[in-house]
Amino acid sequence: MRILVIEDEPRMLALLSKGLYEHGFAVMTAADGTTGLEIATGYEFGSIVLDIGLPRLDGYGLLQALRARGRATPVLMLTARDTEDDIIRGLDLGADDYLTKPFSFMELLARLQSIMRTKQSRGIEKIEAGEVVLDSIQHSVTRNNRRVNLTRHEFLLLSCLVRGAGSCVQRRTLVECVWGGDYPIGPSALDVLVNSLRNKIDSPFESRVIHTVRGSGYMFRTATSEAAEQSV
Repeated sequence: MRILVIEDEPRMLALLSKGLYEHGFAVMTAADGTTGLEIATGYEFGSIVLDIGLPRLDGYGLLQALRARGRATPVLMLTARDTEDDIIRGLDLGADDYLTKPFSFMELLARLQSIMRTKQSRGIEKIEAGEVVLDSIQHSVTRNNRRVNLTRHEFLLLSCLVRGAGSCVQRRTLVECVWGGDYPIGPSALDVLVNSLRNKIDSPFESRVIHTVRGSGYMFRTATSEAAEQSV
């Protein structure tokens, strides 16, 4: 499996390259965003490790350009920025996961393996739930026949909720559905992702389909009812 590491700090780049190589990966590297984008679009990779603070073209710009060119390669973003806005921005642009510096190499390795495994194993047939339609082959979502552009994690979250429509889906189930269950994520990661999804699938429309079930998890409902009054 070939991995691309895009990082401008020489010591970090060397450590990541050495560690990944020792764990059986073929590694290519770039020290700036422009070169990184050229390599990312010129070869096939199992995943990309992408720093945000890059010269010439930052990680956000690189990721946006990569997705605009139709590349669905899983991307793990490295960042010293851990605010909710920074996280949401990366997810909105198409990042599959993020890791805040400093971090342990073993955690990075586990997250990379998870997003690569998710790409290979996740899949659902076309699902219609009221006015919401999911198509895993096209990786598309529509509501009221309007296209809703989702990141990979948002799509996985929505598909998990839709498959459990009308019932509360527990937080643990959602975490395992989106990230897998073999590495730790921050306590607010799920809530951040749900808020990001709501901004796309709920906010532009007259009614909500995603409801919070206090103390338990989240529920997908296509119509309001007395049960939804317990949701926020």
